[in-house]
Amino acid sequence: MYEFLKTLDRRWVFLLMFLAVATPILLKVTFPEKPSAMVMDVFNAIENLPEGSKVLMAWDFDPASRGELEPMASAFTRHCAEKKLKMYYMALWPLAVPMIQDSIRILEREYPHLEYGKDYMNLGYKPGNEGVIKVVITNIRKLYTTDHYGTGVETIPMMNGVTSVQAMDLIVNVSAGDPGTKQWVQYVATPFKKRMVAGATGVQAPQLYPYIPEQLIGLLGAIKAAAEYEQAVINGYPHLAKIATAKEGLRRMGPQLVGHVLIVLLIILANVIYFIGRRRGDSR
Repeated sequence: MYEFLKTLDRRWVFLLMFLAVATPILLKVTFPEKPSAMVMDVFNAIENLPEGSKVLMAWDFDPASRGELEPMASAFTRHCAEKKLKMYYMALWPLAVPMIQDSIRILEREYPHLEYGKDYMNLGYKPGNEGVIKVVITNIRKLYTTDHYGTGVETIPMMNGVTSVQAMDLIVNVSAGDPGTKQWVQYVATPFKKRMVAGATGVQAPQLYPYIPEQLIGLLGAIKAAAEYEQAVINGYPHLAKIATAKEGLRRMGPQLVGHVLIVLLIILANVIYFIGRRRGDSR
């Protein structure tokens, strides 16, 4: 056995890794997650809001980061819908508009009792990067005279009494870079003491941890935290477990878990082979 393993063609290892990743994907296997304390801080920030509270849903990511961030955006949408909160979607990235549309389709499909203009609305994209934030924090109607579909904001019931972002009870930002969470923290959460939670890519998350817990209540970092947040939402609203798309983050963690377990086992096996060889005086 020792000689067989020592001379094993590495292509068998590649095949094992392929099967470890492909099998959970094909079988749509999910594993339960235990939400971390930070993920629960994000969950509780939304869960503790009274019904009818206003939440700004700022989606600042594009299709390139969809794999990590879309499960977060979808989970935020479902959580806010379950809590019957007022959702105001907007974007600082032009390619984030389809991401907003995906979230709105969840509301149309799974929460048909919610009405556009009364329970949720799409303000769409405005160019200007952080300049947009600086304007909407004092006068949102200066930039947003209409929603994404061209309807005057003065005719939308949700906009009654909303003159700036300061009217929001919570800011939820899903960000893949700049402009994104950092700018919302700098120009809104810090100077105006607005409550804020965020979701970010694994690359960006370490840059945002210093803002916790003062400027950010909590942060979802990468697909792992997205899966944990999905689990937290499902734990709070068990009927969501029947919806396959409500477990997208959990599904994407399946291949990672199996692949990582295989890597650990291969490392252990390689060390066993090494020490057996050293005991035998094998110089190879």
